[in-house]
Amino acid sequence: QVQLVESGGGLVHPGGSLKLSCATSGVSLNYYAIGWFRQAPGKEREGVSCISSTDNRTDYADSVKGRFPVSKDRTKTTVYLQMNDLKPEDTAVYYCAAELGYCSGFVLGAYDYWGQGTQVTVSS
Repeated sequence: QVQLVESGGGLVHPGGSLKLSCATSGVSLNYYAIGWFRQAPGKEREGVSCISSTDNRTDYADSVKGRFPVSKDRTKTTVYLQMNDLKPEDTAVYYCAAELGYCSGFVLGAYDYWGQGTQVTVSS
C-alpha cells in the first residue's frame, strides 16, 4: 500500500521559515519523482517543486525559485521542502505527490499518488 504523509505545516510570520516533510511508504525514491504542490482557497492546485528519481534533478515554480529548496533522504524515504522567506501569498495547503520516473513539469495527471496535505499559513 502506497502512503505519502506530509507534516511540518503551521503558522509563520512573513519572512519566516518552515520545513515540510513528505514521508513515503510503498514507493521507492529510486523509481519515483516526488513533487510538491499547493492549493490556496478558491485557486487551482499548482506545482511548487519536484525532485526526480535517479538523478535528483530539481524543478521549481518561478514564484518559489531560490526560496524553497527540495531535497530527499534515500535512507529514510523522506522528501523535504525547506521554505524560506515566506510571504502571505505562500499561504495554502501543501501536498506531496509521487510520479513514476522523472519530473514532468507539474502535470497533475502524471502523478499517481497524493498525500492528504498540510496547511501553511503566513500572516503577521
